[in-house]
Amino acid sequence: QVQLVESGGGSVQAGGSLRLSCAASGSIYFRSMAWFRQAPGKEREGVAAIGTDGSTIYGDSVKGRFTISKDNAQSTMYLEMNSLKFEDSAMYYCATRSLRGPATLSASFFTYWGQGTQVTVSS
Repeated sequence: QVQLVESGGGSVQAGGSLRLSCAASGSIYFRSMAWFRQAPGKEREGVAAIGTDGSTIYGDSVKGRFTISKDNAQSTMYLEMNSLKFEDSAMYYCATRSLRGPATLSASFFTYWGQGTQVTVSS
């Protein structure tokens, strides 16, 4: 039904910034979207989410440093990451569900996932 492609990952030093993109194959106007991440040997963690009503939710570890946004015309969601820390290193995944509603970081809610983009932060 929809394909998601993440991009923008890479290697940065601590304190730096990075902007991730998630391009969808179709309209995201009526889709709830979110970013998750997972580091080797660690559990999946909700990073940020945005609902069709414009509401947003951030994980406690990134609140105040990361900003989620979307451009409906470009069918693309973004994650602006600032003041990056070593512990932010992980594979970052884009997720979506075709449902109108508020933001959620419940992984089981989402029905489509991208393949991920790697973020590595060095100290």
